[in-house]
Amino acid sequence: MDREPEELQFLSLVGIYRTSGKLLLSSRRLFSQILLSLVLPLSLLFLAHVHVSHLLFSRIDRSESALERAAPDSPAESRLLSRLSHQWAAFLLFKALYLVFLLVLSLLSTSAVVYTIASLFSAKPVDFRKVLTVVPKVWRRLMLTFLWAFLLLFAYNAAALTAIVLVLLLAGEGALGLALAAPLLLLHLAGLVWISVVWHLASVVSVLEDARGLAAMRKSRGLIRGKTWTAVAIFCKLNILFAAIELGFRQLVAKGGYAGRSAAARAGLGLLFLAALCAVVMFGLVVQTVVYFVCKSYHHESIDKSSLSDHLEVYLGDYVPLKERDVQLEHYYNDATP
Repeated sequence: MDREPEELQFLSLVGIYRTSGKLLLSSRRLFSQILLSLVLPLSLLFLAHVHVSHLLFSRIDRSESALERAAPDSPAESRLLSRLSHQWAAFLLFKALYLVFLLVLSLLSTSAVVYTIASLFSAKPVDFRKVLTVVPKVWRRLMLTFLWAFLLLFAYNAAALTAIVLVLLLAGEGALGLALAAPLLLLHLAGLVWISVVWHLASVVSVLEDARGLAAMRKSRGLIRGKTWTAVAIFCKLNILFAAIELGFRQLVAKGGYAGRSAAARAGLGLLFLAALCAVVMFGLVVQTVVYFVCKSYHHESIDKSSLSDHLEVYLGDYVPLKERDVQLEHYYNDATP
């Protein structure tokens, strides 16, 4: 990172993107290794999930359509009900396994990228072997943060859904009910984005500071103040790209066979979407780490490069929690006091 810590607070949205791109280019060999070993399997898992989910759900749709045409209490209906139960069980089992592997690969990828960026920031020598040594130790901190974020999102969604349903029940499903429910839905979406942004920044905090879980979420919430719109804009742009890739893959590859596309054409499109997804995921992980440093600088909290380097070395031995006092630098305005 070619900027001094105190200069990071002045980075604009474009500046954050440019800095992230420079970091990727400056250590392209190391990031290529991380991409091939962690980000590629993560992206491949996601696209495979989209394709397999489409196949499984198509079979469920066909079985349900056949069930509607079957005579009541007939042997055909019994066979279709049995088939449907097995198909739904397979679908739910597949979803559960997918979520487990997705979580593991996501945490491992985040750990690897955050550690690498912090090492580059502190001018600490880092190679792929060190990254692989550190990742299994760091991801446990991220797991606790993820669990707290999941609980918060679950409680928030449950409360919002309850409020919207109550409004529709009391005001009815007509124009009045929809007019009252629409603002609630918009507020819910805004809150969902804000919680997600705080969670992503908390993932970086969990690796670089003595905070994890709910404490990391609180720390992230404080850091993001003053840079909320920048972080939200980055989050929304990356997720729009992510959604576009998913939609494109679903329509052109997963459903492509029904549109008469050849297997070779679908495979070629699939590879293009896979490459695009890998690029978006890798760039997003780097950007969220850069945003952390920008927020720290904005609040006149920087990270001493030598201290950060020492603490990153801790991960190479037996795990010892990081101390916040070793990560935080003095406030710049205190340094200016005679």
